[in-house]
Amino acid sequence: MNRLAPVAPVLIGAAAGALYVRERRERLATERFGAATLETLLNAIDANNPDTGAHVRRVAEYSLMLADAAGLDERRKRSIERVALFHDIGKLDGAISDIIDVSKRLTPRERIAVRKHPQRGADVLRPLAAFYPELPIAVLSHHERWDGSGYPRGLRGRRIPIEARVVAIADTFDAVTHARSYSPARSIEVGIEVIAAGSGTQFDPDFAELFLSPPVIDCVKDSMLERNAPRRKGGTRRGKSAANETPDITFRWRTPTALRQRAGL
Repeated sequence: MNRLAPVAPVLIGAAAGALYVRERRERLATERFGAATLETLLNAIDANNPDTGAHVRRVAEYSLMLADAAGLDERRKRSIERVALFHDIGKLDGAISDIIDVSKRLTPRERIAVRKHPQRGADVLRPLAAFYPELPIAVLSHHERWDGSGYPRGLRGRRIPIEARVVAIADTFDAVTHARSYSPARSIEVGIEVIAAGSGTQFDPDFAELFLSPPVIDCVKDSMLERNAPRRKGGTRRGKSAANETPDITFRWRTPTALRQRAGL
C-alpha cells in the first residue's frame, strides 16, 4: 500500500493555490500600472490646459449619467468613463493646442489640423491597448457621426463604438454650454436644442433621446448647479477613497453619486 498517495492531492492543491495567488498579484500589479499611466496622462492634460482638464471631467460625468440611465454594465461604464476622460488627449499636440487656444475663426488649414486630434489621441493611447483595448479605437471614433458624415473614418450607425456614441453627446453638450477660448457659453436650452437637432444624424437617436429625457437632463442640470455653487470650507466633491483597492482614476476625479441617486439613475 502506498502511504504517500493521500498526500498527492494536498500537494497539488497547495501548488494550485500558490499559482492562483501569484497570478492574482501579477494581475493587480498590471492593473495598477495601467491605472497609474492613465492618471499621469490625466495630470498631463490638466497641466497642458486646465480648461480641457475641466472639460473632460464634465464630459465623463455626463457620459456616466447617460450610461447609468441606459442600464449599461459596470465594465462598459468604466470603458465609457476612460474614453470620456481621454477623448481630447490628441489636443496636447502643440500645434493643435496653439490653434484652439486662439479666439478667432479657423482657417481651412487650421480646421484640417484640428480634425487630426482623434488620430493623434489614438496614437498616444495605442500602447495602452493591452490594458484597455477599447480606448484607442473609441477615442479615434468620438467625432464619427451616426449618418456616416463624421471623421476620420466615416463610420455609420452602430459601427461606431458605443463608448464613442455616448461620449459624443456629452462632449457636444458641454462644448455648447461652457465657454472656451474660441467660443462663448450658451444656455442649457440651446444645448438641448443642439442635441435634439443632431439626433439621428450626428448622434445615436436612442442615446440622444435618453440624454434629453427628464431623469438624465435634470441630473445634468443639477450637476451644473452644484459645480457652480460655493464650496464649504474643508469640503470636497470627490468620490470615495480607493484605499485597499486597485488604483483607478475613477476614484480621483468623480463627484459624489448623490445627484444620480436623486434622479433615480
